[in-house]
Amino acid sequence: MRPSDSVRWRPAWRVTVALVTTLASLAGCRQPQAKPAPPPAQVTVSKPVERDLVQWDEYSAYLSSPDTANVKARVSGLIVQAQFKEGAVVRKGDVLFKIDPRPFQADLDSKKAAVAQARSMMDQANAHLSRYEKVIGTKAISQDDYDAAKASCEQAGAAVSAAEAALETSKLNMDWTDVRAPIPGRVGKMNVTLGNLVNGGSGQETTSLTTIVSIDPIYCYINIPSGAALRYQKLALKEKQSDVAGAKIPCYLKLEDEVTYSHQGVIDFVDNQVDVNTGTVQVRGVFPNPDGLMTPGLFTLMRVPASGRVHAILVPDAAVNTDQNERYLLIVGSGDLVERRPVKLGAVFGTLRAIAGGLKPGEQVIVNGMQSARPGAKVKPHEAQIPAASLDELEQAAQGSPGAPPATRPAEPPATQPSPEGRT
Repeated sequence: MRPSDSVRWRPAWRVTVALVTTLASLAGCRQPQAKPAPPPAQVTVSKPVERDLVQWDEYSAYLSSPDTANVKARVSGLIVQAQFKEGAVVRKGDVLFKIDPRPFQADLDSKKAAVAQARSMMDQANAHLSRYEKVIGTKAISQDDYDAAKASCEQAGAAVSAAEAALETSKLNMDWTDVRAPIPGRVGKMNVTLGNLVNGGSGQETTSLTTIVSIDPIYCYINIPSGAALRYQKLALKEKQSDVAGAKIPCYLKLEDEVTYSHQGVIDFVDNQVDVNTGTVQVRGVFPNPDGLMTPGLFTLMRVPASGRVHAILVPDAAVNTDQNERYLLIVGSGDLVERRPVKLGAVFGTLRAIAGGLKPGEQVIVNGMQSARPGAKVKPHEAQIPAASLDELEQAAQGSPGAPPATRPAEPPATQPSPEGRT
């Protein structure tokens, strides 16, 4: 067989294998194309603000009346008038009830007649004694007659005094038929209506007619930790006062339906001992209440200055993150790299949080986009100013305005809490 014939009859499968091998070698020579890196995440940063502020402590409180009177009848009788409106504000001395005065008027007239009779008998005894004194030296009367006349005169004088005392008692009973308000304040409901008999006097069976609570001024009570009491005492000593009450430390009150602390008062009482069961001390603030808006028994919030004016570095409270017991901020540092910075929290002023340690002025704090910001990663920061409304609140707090947002001490962090790095 000729060589050309061997080539002509070469098996087809050999040609196919050669072709596949050639294509595979060509494919292996191509380099894999690199995947492009993602662009840096965009975040919003703000620089902390600095202000001189007053830090306040906020406590739950309740209102109480300085004076409470349980109005009772001093004499027994029939109620013939009730001259007040339930829930109205009354003045001291206003007539609330009137008891039928006719029996007491009759007794008063009788006592007046008894006084007149006793005085007449005393005049007669004095006249007899005067005549006896003129003749006692002439032996016209005996010594016994003179002594008897003198004793009769003294008895008549005592009878006049007794009659006059009974007359004063009768006058008091007559005056007590008008049941008057013993204190100014708001009167309660009417316990006894017209036509009912009431028992008077000071016994246990005395009928209670109504109650009155004073409303201007009004007391506000709080129970504070003993450590806070010591801090207030130090403030009082700075004011060169021996106690908190003497220092007249200001306090502010907010009712349940109010937004601002618009009621201003002063601390006027601190209890003389710490409750060993709770570790607290009772403190009282006194507030003017001319319109009677604050009602005894209401639960309120009261704030007290915890310090003098202090310099504070503040950031939006929403920028603070929590990882178990650690509080931290995300900071954009050099090279636009994200840094996780543990911080020590201070008081809250409205929507801003004071940072007591771990943050320097001028640093860029991430306030939005924290979900995309990972420690060590590069980001693209966009700076934004802290909202004007938050700064206005700070200015009010700096001036100690009653309407300023309360600067409260931070609560103790919980034992375990998941990291909210995804907060925005």
